Amino acid sequence: MKAYAMQAWYLMNHRVFLTLLLIVNLFGTIYGYYWYRGQLAVTEPIYYIFVPDSPTASLFFCLAVIGWLFGKNYKLMEVLALITLVKYGLWAVAMNLLTFAETGYLGSAGWMLVISHFLMAVQAVLYLPNYRFTKWHVMVAAIWTLHNDVIDYLFGQMPFYRVINDYPSQVGYFTFWLSIACILLAFVESYKREYLHRQ
Repeated sequence: MKAYAMQAWYLMNHRVFLTLLLIVNLFGTIYGYYWYRGQLAVTEPIYYIFVPDSPTASLFFCLAVIGWLFGKNYKLMEVLALITLVKYGLWAVAMNLLTFAETGYLGSAGWMLVISHFLMAVQAVLYLPNYRFTKWHVMVAAIWTLHNDVIDYLFGQMPFYRVINDYPSQVGYFTFWLSIACILLAFVESYKREYLHRQ
């Protein structure tokens, strides 16, 4: 079993696989920004950077993968990718499943979003051994993540979902604690690395 795991890890970090992973995420990022075009068209410019949450998360991951391809660790990009991919990946799954529970219908586009966003979260976790960020990087990423929540739910810049309009307080509360959970995941990873480094 250990041999299979090592082979899988070797494959995941092979330059060809990482290049394909980068291409897939890059196309997903571009499509994500395109998907937000309607919301961005009615958004004040000052909020542009805070609106397209999922494509920005995958952009962070693209930059982290570029670093690995060149033998570098862009640590802030790595921790931003981990926190935001897991957060917005699971958030989108939850919002679409809530939509399905409320309406009894989701449609092919909705199920595509469920699958693609779940895989966003999965890829972030699968590459945990590649990350080299420290507690300082986690703190910076935590500020970005929680500030984004403030912009979304206090300044009304959250993604256009009908369920958010129906349950704004509940969704905002869920999103805040999802952010905290993802930040704690990153802190645990940084502490594990520091502990192993001291051994």
